[in-house]
Parts: sequence; C-alpha cells; structure tokens
Amino acid sequence: MKIVLGIGNPGEKYRETRHNIGWRLADALADDLRADYRKGGFEFWTAEGKLGRSRVWVVKTWTYVNETGRVIPELRARGGSFDPSDFLVVCDDIALPLGSLRIRMKGSSGGHNGLKSIEAALGHQEYARMRLGVGGPGAAAHPDYVLSRFRKSEQEAVQAMVATAVEAVKAWVAVGIEKSMTQFNRVPRIEL
Repeated sequence: MKIVLGIGNPGEKYRETRHNIGWRLADALADDLRADYRKGGFEFWTAEGKLGRSRVWVVKTWTYVNETGRVIPELRARGGSFDPSDFLVVCDDIALPLGSLRIRMKGSSGGHNGLKSIEAALGHQEYARMRLGVGGPGAAAHPDYVLSRFRKSEQEAVQAMVATAVEAVKAWVAVGIEKSMTQFNRVPRIEL
C-alpha cells in the first residue's frame, strides 16, 4: 500500500492558505482517484483508491501542521509502510518559487514544523517528500506568509502546480521516486 500524506491545518479559516497546499494536493488526488474521505482513525481521514496495481491511501490529519507526526503511530498500527517507496509527504515550501515542486527521497525538515513532527515520530529523515513552492519575494521575512491566502493573480499558477503534483504522485506510484524526481523536479518560469 502507498500512503500519500498531505500536510495542512483543519478548519475553514485555513482552507485556502499557502500552508494547506498539501491538503489541496490530497483533495485533487482523491478526486482523480474518485475516492471519498472517510474517518481513517482517531487522528486522520483517508481516501482510498487504486493507481495501476497499487492501493493508495490519501491521508489528511485532524491535527494542526505542527502536530502532523501524531498520525504516524496510527498509520503504523494499520500496516502502513514508511519506506520512501511507499510513503510520501506533501507540504508547502516558501523557499521554492510559486508553482515549482521538488521531490526528495530523504532530507531535513528545512524548518517546516510539519516535517519536524513527522521526523520526530519516525525517529529519522528517511521518507519521501514533495515540496510545493508557495514562495515569493520576501516570503521568508514574513512569518505569517504561510497562513495567508493565495492572491487572485496566483491562482492559475497554483492550479497548474497542483495538477502537475497529481501527475508526479502517479509517477511516484508507477515508476518510483528516482524516476519521478528526474521527471518533475524543475523550477518553472511563472509570470505574475
């Protein structure tokens, strides 16, 4: 089974924020799989579908970003694999330009509190992650930037990035992380 965990905050207040781009990808993937979310456990919702021969769980937690790792013990108890070939975390990244994405087999949290929480729960950094670029000029200088909503002028780039990310997840499932990294790790030129 493949697990795709989209990082985000629950509640209407955070719905369209930059920090919730992981959830936006999760929702787009669930739609693509024609899968509805159900209560998956005490800490999360899941939408289950198939890509080729692989069973895929799309996961969104009921916790806030900083507590995302709380879902790991429950997923582990349900037989979830946390090998980079089976577990992919999707989150926002203010260091990447808007519209870009980067897939890695492992690495540091890069200061992202959701990734820090997952690393603490797993006890290591050996899991695949896809970072979706939500950055812009001066983004890192504004701590509340990730909790802001995308501007109207950014929506087209965001939609294109999410659509590309869905295809990247499908590639990860079908051909593995290394080939999906080669195909999708790029920095598009976005004119805003």
